[in-house]
Amino acid sequence: MKVYKNEDAIHHNRPEGIKAMYYLFKEYHFVYVEQPPGTRQPWHHHNIIHESLFIIDGELLFEWKEDGKLSKQVVKSGDLIETENTPHSFTNQSDTIVRYIVVKQVLSGEDKVEVLEKD
Repeated sequence: MKVYKNEDAIHHNRPEGIKAMYYLFKEYHFVYVEQPPGTRQPWHHHNIIHESLFIIDGELLFEWKEDGKLSKQVVKSGDLIETENTPHSFTNQSDTIVRYIVVKQVLSGEDKVEVLEKD
């Protein structure tokens, strides 16, 4: 068993005011994010990594581009987003801080459901 403390994380304060705590491991990255009101994650995409976001508290406008089409959806506490290597951005249009977790992985494509359910 290992416990990773706050001081073990890499703390990063982005220019737009978004705060992130990065826990970096060999096979995945675990990131805790606090996004203040009125801020936007810059548009970006990932060619190889698989990114999943879980909204802990608050609400974001999630925007993504797929097949040349811009899509938008509001995501809230309890929602899980998988970016699927599409260009994407998140905007906090609310008046409160949004808290979410990001898990970044390089997936093999191998079906591991049985192992995950039984272990």
